[in-house]
Amino acid sequence: MEEKKSNYQGTTEISALRPGDCNSGFVDTRYIHYCTQEITMDPQTLPAAEQAVYTRIKEQYTVAFEPLQFGEIRLNLLTVTDLEALLDGKDPLKNVSDFPFWVKLWESAIVLGQYLSGRNFKEGTSLLELGAGLGVPGLAAAAAGCSVTLSDYEELILDFEKVSAAASRLDNVSFMNLDWKNPPEMQRYDVIAGAEILFREEFFEPLLHVMRKSLKPGGVIYLAHDIKRNSLKPFLEMAESEYTIAASKKTLKSLEEDKVILLNRLIPKG
Repeated sequence: MEEKKSNYQGTTEISALRPGDCNSGFVDTRYIHYCTQEITMDPQTLPAAEQAVYTRIKEQYTVAFEPLQFGEIRLNLLTVTDLEALLDGKDPLKNVSDFPFWVKLWESAIVLGQYLSGRNFKEGTSLLELGAGLGVPGLAAAAAGCSVTLSDYEELILDFEKVSAAASRLDNVSFMNLDWKNPPEMQRYDVIAGAEILFREEFFEPLLHVMRKSLKPGGVIYLAHDIKRNSLKPFLEMAESEYTIAASKKTLKSLEEDKVILLNRLIPKG
């Protein structure tokens, strides 16, 4: 794989992140899109356990299934269509921390999902997604053959992920309630992935600890973030003492605003 120096000190740029065909650094939204013209997911086709979870969620929140396509891979994501009940009277304009960031389908999650969906994973490859939210990267990796664990900090988020996995006809996905500041005993994984998980610097060291704790020797970490995220550079600077870091910029084209996403690969040193 050809690499060259990037703008980040100690970081190399991956110029040939082939999976997903992000040619010339662009992600073509013709191949990553909501399948609005296709038949929507019928909740009645869910397995009984996930149908019960879906029914419980629907009693509290306004939700819908949003199909998302990566080439031949189709995911059906359970999403919140009305935030009022979820906000429960909180005003995120007054306190941004009140916003439930997990409900948003981040552009970086699309880029990472596309990349993972095109990887030729060895049989039996295990992957942990951190701060999974809607779980797009992990679900895409599961569709590509990985044994995937989606993790987040709240049972409600895991419930959404469980329904989405079942709706996407994936049975190689498990779920973990994971507090980075108080992680449980964990198995180790071949791959760790995360999209838009660097919101607050107080979580940098706990995140690095979880990575040390859960990555197998010889494993790899993939992260994806909006390049404008202020916390991205300080985290990479902290991580580069432990990891060899490579990067590739990907532009997600849209009619509203192009988004530049930095896709990072972290490999433990020595």
